[in-house]
Amino acid sequence: MLKEFREFAMKGNVVDLAVGVIIGAAFGAIVNSLVSDVIMPIIGAITGGLDFSNYFIPLAKSVTANNLADAKKQGAVLAYGSFITLTLNFIIIAFVLFVVIRLMNKLKRNEEAAPAAPPKPTREEELLTEIRDLLKKA
Repeated sequence: MLKEFREFAMKGNVVDLAVGVIIGAAFGAIVNSLVSDVIMPIIGAITGGLDFSNYFIPLAKSVTANNLADAKKQGAVLAYGSFITLTLNFIIIAFVLFVVIRLMNKLKRNEEAAPAAPPKPTREEELLTEIRDLLKKA
């Protein structure tokens, strides 16, 4: 059973998938940083310092806090600002991934479109060409 598992784990597809997941997680962290550290502050500056993540509606009378973290400690809240922030993050991340995949596909198409050099004729083909040329002369 251990031998079967090792054969399964070492198949090319499983290893490729593992590498893809690891690279995807690292790329996800980069894109999340881009969104939260670069793009969202710019959106906040454009909208006058708007921070959607602290928008909430208190659902309990005991909630009197002005920020979401404290409000959640006091009782039930409807944190619609977090939903808006995560939705914007998703849209931005999806767009960035779209652009990256589009560029990768374009590069791949350019590589495929480059014509390959014709293969060198084999020795038999060279001899047949010589015979053909000699017959044309005769």
